[in-house]
Amino acid sequence: MNSVFEVQKTSREILLKVLDNHSLEQLNKIPQGFKNNLIWNIAHCIAAQQALVYKLSGLPSIVSDEFITKYRKDTKPEGDVSQAEVDEIRRLLSDTLHQAEKDYADKIFTNYTEYTTSMGFTLRNVEDALSFNNYHEGTHTGIIMSIRKLV
Repeated sequence: MNSVFEVQKTSREILLKVLDNHSLEQLNKIPQGFKNNLIWNIAHCIAAQQALVYKLSGLPSIVSDEFITKYRKDTKPEGDVSQAEVDEIRRLLSDTLHQAEKDYADKIFTNYTEYTTSMGFTLRNVEDALSFNNYHEGTHTGIIMSIRKLV
């Protein structure tokens, strides 16, 4: 599983660079043809990881339920995100990665509710969830790379 966490670490470093290299206005801008923005996609990666790994394992997530609800699948930005929210998202990019890695090493993921994603992947255990999460974050990183050219 070390390679799975290494992939996620690299993905999260890319997302942190996006935060570092874009203004608050750019992070919040929704380009024509898109239904969301840079900051929503980044926060969505956090929310999805928490839902897939923790919630489906029957464990409390590191982030609030409100955060997951705000950035879950099929949502869109309801307004601009503040700098304080961007700072919180920046912190969560690292904290959620490190906590998941620690929790996995501590073997706290003993149960898992099987879940079939909208892409058709069936997740049967936390290892499946962690692997799929990398695919999911890679998809959103691609969307982010497209959006950043337009803001």
